Amino acid sequence: MVFFIMQPQMQTLSAARPANMMSIMDAVKTCLQQYVGFDGRASRSEYWWFLLVLVIAGVVTNILDGIIFGFGLTDPTWISSALNLGLFLPTLAVVFRRLHDHGKSGWNVCWVFLPVLGLFYLIYLMIIDGEAQGNAYGPAPTNTL
Repeated sequence: MVFFIMQPQMQTLSAARPANMMSIMDAVKTCLQQYVGFDGRASRSEYWWFLLVLVIAGVVTNILDGIIFGFGLTDPTWISSALNLGLFLPTLAVVFRRLHDHGKSGWNVCWVFLPVLGLFYLIYLMIIDGEAQGNAYGPAPTNTL
């Protein structure tokens, strides 16, 4: 018996999806410029690069807080708190725009209040590719400034 190994066919990207990934600087610049821009759509690269920068900035500010104020549980975290407060709206806006990329309302972010299952659902939506064509929230993201 002869078995033929089938090569998986390469899927071609739709012309509506971004051909290139957004750079880390462009993602941060876009998210900060649209800090209250809850309309439109955000690509995966825009969301994940911005999230990476948030995590790195959070680690750095926590270390600075520890060096300046101490590493105890009751020690103040002024720098980290200022960062979190300042980046709350840009983060919420990019999550809304990422949900719009799937054709879903930004208010689906409220799934996070459903213990465990809601968080996994939101992470799933952030990971998968959005709609290839334009939807009610606008055209597909172009990843250009």
